[in-house]
Amino acid sequence: MVDQLLTAGIAAAAGVAVYLAAATRVVKQYERGIVFRFGRLRKGVRPPGLAMILPVADRLHKVNLQIVTLPVPAQEGITRDNVTVRVDAVVYFKVVDPASALIAVEDYRFAVSQMAQTSLRSIIGKSDLDDLLSNREKLNQGLELMIDSPAMGWGVQIDRVEIKDVSLPETMKRSMARQAEADRERRARLINADAELQASHKLAEAAEVMSDQPAALQLRLLQTVIAVAAEKNSTLVLPFPVELLRFLERATPTPTPPATTAPPEPLPATNPPEPLPAGGGAARRTAHAPPARGPPPPPFRSAWSEQIEAVTGIEPV
Repeated sequence: MVDQLLTAGIAAAAGVAVYLAAATRVVKQYERGIVFRFGRLRKGVRPPGLAMILPVADRLHKVNLQIVTLPVPAQEGITRDNVTVRVDAVVYFKVVDPASALIAVEDYRFAVSQMAQTSLRSIIGKSDLDDLLSNREKLNQGLELMIDSPAMGWGVQIDRVEIKDVSLPETMKRSMARQAEADRERRARLINADAELQASHKLAEAAEVMSDQPAALQLRLLQTVIAVAAEKNSTLVLPFPVELLRFLERATPTPTPPATTAPPEPLPATNPPEPLPAGGGAARRTAHAPPARGPPPPPFRSAWSEQIEAVTGIEPV
């Protein structure tokens, strides 16, 4: 009798152990449990910890409440200004209603992924290239609203959406590089022109000061010679003062032009020639001699005069 009672007690304990093992479920801290009894949703969500269910009638589904990082594959599209680009993004979302995430949609991860791809292509078609490159914060907010609107019915909340990269064609990259280079060159020219304007004002002030003191100009000339001589080159600068040219011009004798003569008077009209006497050949040659030529042109000025006039702009005396 005792053996039978002992056997029955062991069998009951084993049955209870098996039942507890089949009915006990563990829900982790970042999960929530949803129970379906004979296919119907049981009210309430099982909190973290031990959850007891009926082994045959109930089915426990665990839903992860952690933030999910979902990369969106690169989508190719045409912007509003007719530029072909490839854009990829990343979506951060989490489940806020475990029951809706299981009942309202078959696979909420796949649904969010497809909605993100569709919304990304729509954003590409509605935006300009400049907005994709420089105004991403606004595009991220618009993309988040487009994905979050249908996702709320699935028990999913979109936490954040970010556009990762915008791939451009090589021709467009070269065009943008040329545009940036032209803009930088324009700014460099403006800065250079401003510097030249300021330098011209300073040079004008320096010229006014040097005009009062001629020695200052000579000292500045000597400083320039020293600066050129300090460089390692074969150029030799010899300043040639204008005063020396004037001295050499005065030392050069100026030729005096010959006196001008009056033009020859016209020959008077003559009667028809008479018969020449003997030896008339000599008389004919004397009568038809060519008239005298005018005075020769004045001589050119000397080379020193022309050089001085070309350098100084002053006609030497």
